[in-house]
Amino acid sequence: MTLTPRAEALKGTLLRFMDECVYPAEKPYEAVLAKQSNRFEVPALLEELKAEAKARGLWNLFLPESEHGAGLTNAEYAPLCEVMGRSPFLAPEACNCSAPDTGNMEVLARYGSSDQKSEWLEPLLEGRIRSCFAMTEPAVASSDATNIACSIDRDGDSYVVNGRKWWTTGAMDPRCAVAIVMGKSNPEASRHRQQSMILVPMNAPGLSIVRSLSVFGYDEAPHGHAEILLENVRVPVANLLLGEGRGFEIAQGRLGPGRIHHCMRLIGMAERALEATCRRAIERVAFGKTLAEQGALRHKVAQCRIAIDQSRLLTLHAAARMDAVGNQVARAEIAMIKVVAPQMALDVLDFAIQVHGAGGVSPDFPLASFWAGARTLRLADGPDEVHLESLAKMEFDKYGARRTERAVH
Repeated sequence: MTLTPRAEALKGTLLRFMDECVYPAEKPYEAVLAKQSNRFEVPALLEELKAEAKARGLWNLFLPESEHGAGLTNAEYAPLCEVMGRSPFLAPEACNCSAPDTGNMEVLARYGSSDQKSEWLEPLLEGRIRSCFAMTEPAVASSDATNIACSIDRDGDSYVVNGRKWWTTGAMDPRCAVAIVMGKSNPEASRHRQQSMILVPMNAPGLSIVRSLSVFGYDEAPHGHAEILLENVRVPVANLLLGEGRGFEIAQGRLGPGRIHHCMRLIGMAERALEATCRRAIERVAFGKTLAEQGALRHKVAQCRIAIDQSRLLTLHAAARMDAVGNQVARAEIAMIKVVAPQMALDVLDFAIQVHGAGGVSPDFPLASFWAGARTLRLADGPDEVHLESLAKMEFDKYGARRTERAVH
């Protein structure tokens, strides 16, 4: 897919930023985190990278058709997202393009009131604060979001929020100032009109962080994930997003672009892993010849190249479809990439770890942490099984009328 001249120029600037600033900062950044008594303090190095990215015009690249962002289409932004995915814990945030802030900013830009935008969107766009998204709950199967039990009850000029959330990404970050919380505002309404979304300040009385949650032992500091308890948290009625019963509508608008972003970052991770694998195979000698000369390894490298390129093309196709027809019409393409890209990345990373031997599971290389992050994306934004079920339904629906017609005749 050919990039527009503007997107091509931004990609070139981004590649230079990665080479000159991001990759050299990875080890020093990790070293600072390792020495801190509080892992969730934000190293000054990150703010320096943000300032440099902003100076180079690499800021809010994800936000389409906005005076605050680059105004790129999904198809234009996707290759840039892949480049940032090569350093997933530094580059996206350095460019103010990291989840869940990207999705939250899109929600506020699309559905927020002028007051909500002024209070929360503007500082997020400037990178002065961070945010989190509280949807998943420990007590229910949250892959079916209609199960969500957190309550949002109207009481005069306020809503009172009660519930327990977990895997609330970003909540451990000391800069996290606001949560978008999904809960039930009307349990008696139709199945997909019971839920609403509301803005809850992280310092609101009654909101507490129960614990930090690690992913295969990685705490992903300073960003992190948390279990959150909301006990009679009172927020103004004006904090409700869009209106009561509009939670699913907002979620669908939020998750479409986010899935594109996740998949392209995974492709960037896989590309970096394959690159490291090839370099390792050329350098290492076993049984009298380099690993790169071993036939089985060579075939696997070729298979990885095929898988990465297939995933990229499918994801770029989904991005172009979203631009052309919107999230809802492109839901099949979005579901496909959400299944394909994480599994591809895991396969490539598993192979890369194998080629690196004991080093592959050590902190000397980023492969193990990449694998842990990629594995969560077979669950986040909907598990594989949900997307596969949706795809199967859409496929059978194509032939539903024909089956009925045959049955009649």
